[in-house]
Amino acid sequence: MDDEDGYFGKSVAATYDESSAEMFAADVVGPAVEVLARLAGGGRALELGIGTGRIALPLAGRGVPVHGIDLSRAMVDRLRAKPGGGDIGVTLGDFATTRVDGTFSVAYLVFNTLMNLTSQQAQVDCFRNVAAHLAPGGSFVVEVMVPELRKLPPGQTAVPFHVSPTRWAFDVYDVATQALSSHYFDAVDGHGSHESIPFRYVWPAELDLMAQLAGLRLRERWAGWAGEPFTSESHRHVSIWEKPAGG
Repeated sequence: MDDEDGYFGKSVAATYDESSAEMFAADVVGPAVEVLARLAGGGRALELGIGTGRIALPLAGRGVPVHGIDLSRAMVDRLRAKPGGGDIGVTLGDFATTRVDGTFSVAYLVFNTLMNLTSQQAQVDCFRNVAAHLAPGGSFVVEVMVPELRKLPPGQTAVPFHVSPTRWAFDVYDVATQALSSHYFDAVDGHGSHESIPFRYVWPAELDLMAQLAGLRLRERWAGWAGEPFTSESHRHVSIWEKPAGG
């Protein structure tokens, strides 16, 4: 692991777009950008964990001024190397606490990135940090998984989520601490490698309380970017909290 870049150092950044190719597909990115552009209106957007620009670049292409925060210089370097990437402002730092100048109409945190904050306090700090950046009436959008504890029979802690001839991946849950670690085993040309990344899973109701502590209120919760109804069977949610207009 590169200490400066956390778990998203040069080796991860070099292959991030390819390893997450399904998340870069137009039918995945397009609906998210549509929602965020609408919420931005004529204002600015702040992306927490901007990475290589999967969402930021097409959103900027819609005419929305985007600024990003990211801990990984390597990921940001990949963003900078893409067409239009040099025009997007990025502040290096922990998005739970890093401040940037100005206010924003929308802030967003997508693709489970909230769980990269591995303590409840850090996640609470993130909501408060976002609230401080939002203009009155602004929105905070989070896309994150619903913990898949229903898949765990008694005594089991691991849930596989990818199995192929060259890669095996699974999540390990600690239900006492809400710690979650994702493990990846890859086999290439007869050689194996293992990588693990720590997370903290979080429930929708817990996020609503974090929002309340930050002075935000829930506006919408969907099962996806197309506005699908959120139910007890949903595997993820897109939630939108707003800062009161008088806030």
